[in-house]
Amino acid sequence: MPKAIVIRAHGGPQVLSYEDVATAEPGKGEVRVRNRAVGLNFIDVYFRTGLYPAPNGLPFTPGNEGAGEVIAVGEGVENLQPGDRVAYAGTLGAYAEERLIAADRLVRTPEAISDEQAAAMMLKGMTAEYLLRRTFKVKPGDTILYHAAAGGVGLIVGQWAKHLGATVIGTASTPEKIALALAHGYDHVIDYSKEDFVARVREITGGRMCDVVYDSVGKDTFPASLDCLRPMGMFVSFGQSSGPIPSFNLAILSQKGSLFATRPTLFTYVAERANLESAAANLFSVVAGGAVKIEINQRYALADAAKAHADLEGRKTTGTSILLP
Repeated sequence: MPKAIVIRAHGGPQVLSYEDVATAEPGKGEVRVRNRAVGLNFIDVYFRTGLYPAPNGLPFTPGNEGAGEVIAVGEGVENLQPGDRVAYAGTLGAYAEERLIAADRLVRTPEAISDEQAAAMMLKGMTAEYLLRRTFKVKPGDTILYHAAAGGVGLIVGQWAKHLGATVIGTASTPEKIALALAHGYDHVIDYSKEDFVARVREITGGRMCDVVYDSVGKDTFPASLDCLRPMGMFVSFGQSSGPIPSFNLAILSQKGSLFATRPTLFTYVAERANLESAAANLFSVVAGGAVKIEINQRYALADAAKAHADLEGRKTTGTSILLP
């Protein structure tokens, strides 16, 4: 019987239980996938703790991205067949050896992309895609600030934004993470544990400040992130690893320069099939072409998911991590 991680109560990493699970035959429009690799992301922590409720409640299997092989297809599935290599993101239930998934949520994995690479980059890479290409369309000459530059999304954003011609500023907390970010496209990396990142951004930009700030940290970097923006710049909050941003008066955006602010999610940006295909194609193109390199810095057995979560929350990981069923 296939194994999976099951969460029966919200809490710390210890609630991640490695269990035998039954996997049904695929129904209409469904595909059964044998995962070869599964991505580890901070959003998995949000679901584990209950900050983000699972759509069908408890118990549930966490995980939002993976890659593997089609082993069975249900009625009406014509574009996929057993043996096809596929990848996915944004569909809960990835921490499993086998799983069912809607066929329209899967994309074919190109030959140039390995299963481990695909699992490591689908959610993070398509997040980078919508941030850089759609939420704020980065162009040559733009200056961007990205918090947590040495994280999985951050290392992709640094390379991709540099490829697009931007000046890329990041923040990180240790010399090792700073060096890692500098090796992945960042022009400047600020040690936020020792430096005032607003003052450093002002110094780096000669007072012009940034066109856009991408912030997945949340509470610890707000409202200082707003002070890093030029007039009419955009604040993009897409995560809250340090805790939620407290409620604030919308008038602060006018006081700080007629700023724009948005709280996007990948799930909205890839809800339509055409957008999913476009995002994946853009991602596969920059990776296959060498502009963005996907480096897996941590590998854990699926059975060790609790340790993986503890390391992730303890800021012991850099870049991308995967679970191997």
